Parts: sequence; C-alpha cells; structure tokens
Amino acid sequence: MTWDLPERVKRLSLPVYRYTEADLAASEIVVAIAAQDIAGVAAWEPADSADVPDSRGALLLHGLYVEPRLHGQGIGAQLLQAAETAARAGGMAGVVVKAQRDAIGFFKARGYRALEVTDAGRDYAHRLWKALG
Repeated sequence: MTWDLPERVKRLSLPVYRYTEADLAASEIVVAIAAQDIAGVAAWEPADSADVPDSRGALLLHGLYVEPRLHGQGIGAQLLQAAETAARAGGMAGVVVKAQRDAIGFFKARGYRALEVTDAGRDYAHRLWKALG
C-alpha cells in the first residue's frame, strides 16, 4: 500500500499480490520477525532462463515486502541477503528481480543493475540483476 500508485489501482490489484497455496508450494518463503510480529517476507523460486543474462541459472526474487512502519531498519536488506544466500547454495549464477519502480533504488544500492528490455511484449519493465560470485 506504500507504492506510488493511484488508490484505485492499489485497491484493484491488491488481491493479485496475495500468495495462494500454489504460490506457497512453488516458492521458498522467508519471514522476518520483529517484536514477535511479522516484519517482512521474501519469496523466490528458480528463474526462467529467458529472464536472466546469458540464460544462466538464477533465482527469481518475486516478492520482498517489509511492514511500512519498519522501513529503514535493515529488514529488507536481510531478506534480500537470505535470497542471495539461497541462490549461492543452489549453485545459481545470480538473482533477478522484477521490481516496482519505487524499489529500484533499494536494489541498485545493493549491487543490482537494470536489465535491458529486449522484448517489450515479454520483459518486465524494471528487471534487475545481480551476479553472485
């Protein structure tokens, strides 16, 4: 609800961003806890090779959310680190993110770079990539 979108768009799209049982079965999900409450969540799965540079094996981070009142406390960075650790453990070349425009700065500050849109009909407008060594 903190994204820079018209209220109507938020109201209409919010159900799309809720995880279903199928999402939970297909994804790895990590939850951050602060003061015995859910502070944030990250969800990832193997990326489609068409979404990553050189079609390398990668992890797709498709959800990283932090409770708005807890922004700026490092929770998002810790969740992102958990995804990167999982990618390394899985022998993946890197992490790709399909980010909201408002989140691009967060990912760039952590070493992610924007990927070029080569197929406007398929490519998400704000894809970012980080190679893991």
